[in-house]
Amino acid sequence: MSHVWFTIRWLHILAMAFFVGGQLFLSAVVMPVERRTPDRERLRAIARRFGYGTLAALGVLLATGSAMASHLHLWGDTTFQVKLALVVAIAVLVVWHMRRPTLHALEGAIFLCSLAVVWIGLYLANGYS
Repeated sequence: MSHVWFTIRWLHILAMAFFVGGQLFLSAVVMPVERRTPDRERLRAIARRFGYGTLAALGVLLATGSAMASHLHLWGDTTFQVKLALVVAIAVLVVWHMRRPTLHALEGAIFLCSLAVVWIGLYLANGYS
């Protein structure tokens, strides 16, 4: 693998780690603390800051993912198409959650779909499909 593709894959994994790791941190650390000592303004600030980082991470994921899919000729691969469908589902769930932030089940659905995308990504990266 060339240094360019190694760097593209590294950027993809870094952006994925921010997106999924951030969700895990929010659900495992921030929300339990916030429930004990509620401060809605602080929570909004945390969510807003994570939201901006998420937008940047999603941009990197789309750019690097598209480049790798083209390079590896994955656009017609059924497994890759399932991954894309899950990415679209995540986008829909995120927009829905932005409109209905009190529907906490959406957070769980976003996280589970994100984990599935990571699983499929690893599956594809290891040559399975």
